[in-house]
Amino acid sequence: MMRPIRQCLLLGATLGCALATHAQPRPVVVELFTSQGCSSCPPADAYVGQLSRQSDVIALAFHVDYWDDLGWRDRFALPQSAERQNIYARNLHRSSVYTPQLVVDGQVDSLRDPQAVARALSERRDGVPVTVTVRDAQVRVELGAHPGAPNSDVVLVTYLRHAVSAIGRGENAGRNLEEFNIVRGIRTLGTWKGEVRGFDVPVSALPPDATDVAVLVQPHRQAPIIGAAAHALRSSGVTVRAAPP
Repeated sequence: MMRPIRQCLLLGATLGCALATHAQPRPVVVELFTSQGCSSCPPADAYVGQLSRQSDVIALAFHVDYWDDLGWRDRFALPQSAERQNIYARNLHRSSVYTPQLVVDGQVDSLRDPQAVARALSERRDGVPVTVTVRDAQVRVELGAHPGAPNSDVVLVTYLRHAVSAIGRGENAGRNLEEFNIVRGIRTLGTWKGEVRGFDVPVSALPPDATDVAVLVQPHRQAPIIGAAAHALRSSGVTVRAAPP
C-alpha cells in the first residue's frame, strides 16, 4: 500500500495517483545551470561528468548567458538556458537565479545540500512511456498512451558529450575547463495529452556539434518532469577543443 503513495508524492501531488499507477521506470534528470565565467562552477561541471556515466541518469549542463558581460563570453551559453532557469526560480519560489544551480527532476534545486541531492538521486523514478531512436538520419520520439496524464510539453534537448575550453579572461582566466553534456539546443516538439503520439526531427536540423539528444516530458511551465529518455546521435564520443581568442 505504501509504494503507490510514495510514487505519487515523487511525481507531484497535482499529477494524481493515476500517473504513478500506470508509470514505468525512467532515468533521473539532472539539470546544471553553469557558466564558463563562474569560478565556482568547475566542480559542478565535473560532477555532471560523473553523473553522465550512470545509465539511470540523464545529466545536462545548461550554460547561461548572464555571465557573458563580466569578462568572458561563454561559447556554449544559450538565452534559452537562462529562460529555463528563470522559470524554475519562479516555480521553486527562489528570489533569484545563481550558478552553479542543480535541479533534479524539476523539484530539488541545490548543490548546498548534498544529502538532499543524494536522496533525490537514489529514489526510483517512474514516468510516462517515452522512447527515442535515431534511424535514417531521423530522430524519432514516441510516447505511449497514458490515460490521466497532464497536458505536457515534449522538449527535445541536444547536447555535446565532452568539451575542453581554454579560458582567456574572467574569473577562470588561464584555466582549461573540462565540461560534459553541454546543451546545444532546446526545442519544444509539441504537446502530449496522454495519447499515443510520435515526432520526427531530421538530424540535419540539429546543432552540428551535438552528439546526443534527450527528450523531457514536462507539464506546461516546467512542473516536475514525468518522462525522459536519451539517445546518442553518434556511436563514439567527441571532444571539442578551443583556444582563447
